[in-house]
Amino acid sequence: MQPLSGPGVTGSAGQSGLLAPDTSGMNFYRADPALTDLLRIHLPQAVFNHIEPHLDRLGALAGGHLDECARLADRHPPILHQRDRFGRDVQWIEYHPAYRELEKVAFGEFGIHAMSIRKGILGWGDRYPVVAKHAFTFLFNQAEFGLGCPINVTDGCAKLLANFGSDALKAKYLDGLTQTDMSKLTQGGQFMTEKEGGSDVGKLTTSAVQEGDHWRLSGEKWFCSNADAEVVMLLARPQGAEAGTRGVGLFLMPRHLEDGSQNHYRIVRLKDKLGTRSMASGEIKLEGAIAYAVGKLDRGFVQMAEMVNSSRLSNGVKSAALMRRAHHDAMTVASNRVVFGGRIVDLPLGRRQLMKIALATEQALSMSFLTADALDRAEAGSQDAAALLRILTPTLKFRATRDARKVCGDALEMRGGIGYVEEFATSRLLRDAHLGSIWEGTGNIVALDALKRAVGRHGADSALAADLHARLDDSANVPQAWRDRLRGLADRAVGFAREVASRADNEAEARRATSFLYHVASAVALAWEGGRIQEMRGDARRLLLSRLVVDHRISAGDPFRLTENATQHAIAGHLLGERSVGIGEVGELLAAT
Repeated sequence: MQPLSGPGVTGSAGQSGLLAPDTSGMNFYRADPALTDLLRIHLPQAVFNHIEPHLDRLGALAGGHLDECARLADRHPPILHQRDRFGRDVQWIEYHPAYRELEKVAFGEFGIHAMSIRKGILGWGDRYPVVAKHAFTFLFNQAEFGLGCPINVTDGCAKLLANFGSDALKAKYLDGLTQTDMSKLTQGGQFMTEKEGGSDVGKLTTSAVQEGDHWRLSGEKWFCSNADAEVVMLLARPQGAEAGTRGVGLFLMPRHLEDGSQNHYRIVRLKDKLGTRSMASGEIKLEGAIAYAVGKLDRGFVQMAEMVNSSRLSNGVKSAALMRRAHHDAMTVASNRVVFGGRIVDLPLGRRQLMKIALATEQALSMSFLTADALDRAEAGSQDAAALLRILTPTLKFRATRDARKVCGDALEMRGGIGYVEEFATSRLLRDAHLGSIWEGTGNIVALDALKRAVGRHGADSALAADLHARLDDSANVPQAWRDRLRGLADRAVGFAREVASRADNEAEARRATSFLYHVASAVALAWEGGRIQEMRGDARRLLLSRLVVDHRISAGDPFRLTENATQHAIAGHLLGERSVGIGEVGELLAAT
């Protein structure tokens, strides 16, 4: 686990001493040994060895130059212009130079959008595993969350085109979507939400009329992020198609036509959003826009769902990134600010708040890479991994995004009143964190997807149960009693999910059941990781996080019973410290009451 005090979490120096420093100048990769541990566990050694120097560079940029660019881009949001300087009706969006610099680093220097599609990124001869790509996602989004959407939807557009597009469409558009040469890059967009149907996609009213080799689209799209993207994937109902999602087709719509003119759709206005203010989200009116069918017309919604699920994983990773950045800030404050004669990190309530921040952050980190690893194995052909991915993705998206709101708020509070001021990153983190639980499905929608569809319709709970049991079987150095306890909790959580999924009158329990799946899966993952890290470098402290999940996120206790005791104090001391702790000492704490 990341040490919560000491080297690597000090932040900027040279201030007056009256205010706690912030994370300016911190290398977010070097300050996060947990990230390194998980990458060593999940990645082939050769891949890890190749990307680590690049992660180190991105970690330094995220704590310095990119962070300053993100602050400026947030303060100077994009502006929509309806005409050019000659009075022609040519729409364009003006971005602050800081946003353009963020784009150059993300798309150009690191190629995050193309890592799992295009060979040769950062000198690697093959495509990267999803785990490796999301390590870069995790670091970049600690500095800038808004651009995370354009990166992700560009990646998603390329995958949809590669998987379902015709040879002609791929020849025309795929290279641009995966370019790292900024002069050749064509960013992607996903325009799906409508006023008539947000989460209820079957109600969309955008129509498509065939005209030769292309289609004409008419209607409105209500929430379109990366509004001026050059290539857009969107859903529309072909003329004469049936109602509901089965009548919806997937289309590719270019921003510009063959003659260089703008396609027949207008950006009506840009959204004035709570967070992600650096990125342009708009309302779009389609006025006979030219588009091309992608894949089978009666499979449009199913095909688009692949992009949505990929976005949900990315959303979970980005929420974990927000939590880690908030964690860095809270630790920097607590380790350097002296109040009432002592550092905050040494005061009981301060320590308790830090542990709450750390626990949710580490859960999200583990679950993000567990899910990314399942995607890698599913894409390699494993049906078991595909079923596991089906339930892990909405489970991660549901809980991690909700935890990010609380964690970022607690980190802001750790800094105090000055944390509420926009000069510090904490207020921006809190604003951005609220997007996660809305984007790609609200909490209710995603919980229902996890329970009613992944469990009730697809039986993905069996894959989850099998995976959790297998990880416990693969953790021979973890005390048997703790493995047995986790095994029993896994069976109970899966059984409860099945019960909720089996009856319509249990629907109101979907959120609670999804949370239990997340907490139990993370407790097992943390124990499995702790055993692996013990073997790698003799540190089993991640097992202590597994116990904290069980104690504080799963077990129901007497609300009037005191919970702080010698065991909890010892666990906090180890996790807040820097010393590696072996399996013997950790095992005693797992067994203690």
